[in-house]
Amino acid sequence: MRSSKAFYFFFFGAASCLLPFLTLHYQRLGLNGREIGMLSGIVPLITLVSASAWGAVADATRKHHLILLIALVGTWTAVLGMSQATTFWALIPLVSIYAFFVAPTIPLVDNSVMAQLDERKSEYGRVRVWGSYGWGIVAAMIGVVIERSGLRWAFGGYLMLMAVLILMSIRLPVKSVSLGETFGNGLRQLMSNKQFVLFMAVALIEGMSLSIFLNYLFLHLEAMGSSNVIMGLSLTVATISEIPIFLYSKQLLDRWGAKALLALSMAATVVRAVALVGMTEPWQVLPISLLHGPTFAAMWSAGVAYADQAAPRGLGATAQGLFSGLVMGLGVALGAFVGGFLYEGYGAVMAFKFSGGAALLALLIFAWANRKSVKRPFRSAPTD
Repeated sequence: MRSSKAFYFFFFGAASCLLPFLTLHYQRLGLNGREIGMLSGIVPLITLVSASAWGAVADATRKHHLILLIALVGTWTAVLGMSQATTFWALIPLVSIYAFFVAPTIPLVDNSVMAQLDERKSEYGRVRVWGSYGWGIVAAMIGVVIERSGLRWAFGGYLMLMAVLILMSIRLPVKSVSLGETFGNGLRQLMSNKQFVLFMAVALIEGMSLSIFLNYLFLHLEAMGSSNVIMGLSLTVATISEIPIFLYSKQLLDRWGAKALLALSMAATVVRAVALVGMTEPWQVLPISLLHGPTFAAMWSAGVAYADQAAPRGLGATAQGLFSGLVMGLGVALGAFVGGFLYEGYGAVMAFKFSGGAALLALLIFAWANRKSVKRPFRSAPTD
């Protein structure tokens, strides 16, 4: 598992160099809020489609390792092009290519790790958490580097770490496992489960809210006169807050259940939005970032668990794919587009108000719909 832990560390460490700073890069190129929102929204929309296509090709050819390497090289090349592009129209195809190639990376590695763990699948979180370590550690360092040497190092740091990852991945063990080929059949069965549909809809709203936080927080901080160091440290604090949630997600689910954990996450999202709206000094983002764990990590843990519970026998991958696609695909895209519109017309504070209001409304509907339900201990779905 050491090689897989290292993969997560470098992949998410590289991501922390670039993704939080992309909107600042776009703004400094002279792009407006709608253009920034469009570029930010392209990635999850293309990822939602291309991940399934790559998975089908991998399963059909049994060339999972080769496809992983192609995806990594394609991602690296696209980001190199993005670093040189200076106009919105030049960025559109490059961002699209980046989204197309980056899509299969984590699904391929996740499935390989689960296959290697075999009967110890519950230990997945202890492997995946190395991605959080990578994000937090590298984010703190890249903030200092960008503060001293300029925003171009967001791309430089990403490209260097991804180059290391590509070389390391040549010998990474990637098992040929199915990524789930019964999406159509599984979707029809799952959509008849009203509780599952409601759960996924609420998770979708939280994905949108978190997308607004991610895409427009740094623009708000820059307008307040924040340094890049504070921005980088906010990512580190956020990551630190999610680590214990991931490590102890099993205990949380045993105690509260998936529905209650999602409700807690939505409540934390509302509090996080209110805190961002009321922020008066850049340094205040650091304690606010501690809410990232109770929002994102709790929601992700609850969603994975509930999808596993609700899935018909043998359709766990379909349920997980639907959850991931709704939150990280459609939810993130909606947050980017809606946030871009609100940011352009009314500013970041209005975008944060909208995210908090949407989360509160979703929480109230979710609580009302489950008012008669009694929390049941979490149980894993049957496995084949």
